[in-house]
Amino acid sequence: MTRFMDVHHGMHGITAEQLQQAHDATAVVEQEEGVHFEHAWADPESGTVYCLSEGPSPEAVERAHERGGGQAPDEIHAVPLAV
Repeated sequence: MTRFMDVHHGMHGITAEQLQQAHDATAVVEQEEGVHFEHAWADPESGTVYCLSEGPSPEAVERAHERGGGQAPDEIHAVPLAV
């Protein structure tokens, strides 16, 4: 499995509750897509949201977001190295 960082733009004013709701909604379809969303961060002022996940492919990450009712990511980056 590969780790991915996906980025969503245009989410100005997102609240902690909305971020949690979006994170919870993707959890419903995680197993079906083989994706696990580990953590999410948001900057309400810039409207940027970052999601760290592990999964088989960028396409699976995108499908999990869409099927969970969330906004599709604008960017998905593999992050195979960490320290």
